[in-house]
Amino acid sequence: MGAHERLGRRTFVFGAGSALLAGGAVSGAEAAVVDGPLPDFHPALKERLTFPLAWGTSPIRDFGAWRRTARATVEEHLLVERPDRLPFAPEYTGRTQGHDYTRESVTVSLTRYERVRGSLLTPHGDGPFPAVLLLHDHGSKFDIGKEKLVRPWYDDTRLASAQAWADKYFSGRFVGDELARRGYAVLCLDALGWGDRGPLAYEQQQALASNFYHLGSSLAGLMAREDQRAAAFLAGLDRVDARRVAAVGFSMGAYRAWQTAALSDHITAAASVCWMTGLKEMMVPGNNTLRGQSAFHMLHPGLARYLDIPDVASIAAPRPMLFMNGGLDTLFPAEGVRVAYDKLRAVWRSRQAEQRIRVKTWPELGHVFTHAMQDEVVSWLDDIL
Repeated sequence: MGAHERLGRRTFVFGAGSALLAGGAVSGAEAAVVDGPLPDFHPALKERLTFPLAWGTSPIRDFGAWRRTARATVEEHLLVERPDRLPFAPEYTGRTQGHDYTRESVTVSLTRYERVRGSLLTPHGDGPFPAVLLLHDHGSKFDIGKEKLVRPWYDDTRLASAQAWADKYFSGRFVGDELARRGYAVLCLDALGWGDRGPLAYEQQQALASNFYHLGSSLAGLMAREDQRAAAFLAGLDRVDARRVAAVGFSMGAYRAWQTAALSDHITAAASVCWMTGLKEMMVPGNNTLRGQSAFHMLHPGLARYLDIPDVASIAAPRPMLFMNGGLDTLFPAEGVRVAYDKLRAVWRSRQAEQRIRVKTWPELGHVFTHAMQDEVVSWLDDIL
C-alpha cells in the first residue's frame, strides 16, 4: 500500500480544508463533513467571522449610537416581531402563603400567539421590592421549566422531579425561593417546550427549530422576545421597584439573562452563571453546540456576521453585570471564556465602568450553580439593588 493509500478519509478531508485556506481549489468530489459534524472548510468560515459591528471595531465611535445600532441588528435577527402594545392581561391563581413570602401562579400574554404560565413570589412586608426575573436552564430536561428554580407547591410529581434537579445542580436549593426569602420579588416562566409548554423531546428540537424557520420565524428569537416582555411585565408590577430589576440565570438561563439585559432597558443588572464564551472558541470539534438540538434555542441565524457572543452582551454596558463559570465546565472551553471575559472587561473599561462588571471562574467546579455561587450572586445583588 502506497503512502497516499494509507491516508484515511479523515486525513484527506482535513487536507482539502487546508488547501482551501491556502487558496487552492477543492472539487465537489473532495468536499466532506468532519467532526461535529462540521464542513471540512469550517476553518475558512471562521476566518471570515471578523465581527465588524463589535464595539471598538465598528466605525461608530459614539457609544450610545453604537448601542442603538447593535441592538437594532440583534433585533432584526430575532425574526420575531416586537409585541410591545399587546396587553399582558395577567391572571393570578393558586395563591398560597409561605413563611416569608407569598406564592402565586400568573398567566400572561408575552406574544400574540399564546399565553404563558409562570410562578410569582412576593416577599411579605411593604413594597415596592427589588425584583429578579429568573430564567431557567435547558439541561435536556423538559418536564419541568420554572419548577427548576421555584419550588412547585401545586404538583407533587413535578416537585419530586424538581427536587432531584435542584439536588444535582443547585446544592438542593430552589434559587427563586431563596431570593424571595431574602426580600426579592421573583418571576419565573416556562420557555416553549418546558413544563406547562411541553414536554419537548430532545430529538425533536431541530425539527421544531426548522419549522419555525420555514414559517419565517425563529425558536431562539421567540425566547428572546418572551424574555424581553417578561422583564417589562415584572418591572411594571405595583409591588416591584422598576429601578431595581435584575435578570438571573444558570446555563441556558445565563444566556437568557445577559441577552435580556442587552435587549431590555427594564433590566437594571444581570447575573449569568455558566454561559459565556467566544463563538469561534466554542465552535470546535467535540463541543456540545455542534450537535445542534439544544443549540437552536440560542441561535440567531446570520448574527455572527456582525457580532460575537460577548459583543451582544456588551450592549448592556455600563449596567452592572456578573459572569461566573466553572473551570471544569466542558461545555465552555477555558479559552472561549477567557476571550469573552477580556472583551467584556474592555467594553466596560471604555465606559469608565470596569467596577460594574465582575467576572469569576471557580476552578474546582463544573457546570453547576452551587450554594456558594448562589450566595455570592445574592450578595452582589444586595450591593447593586
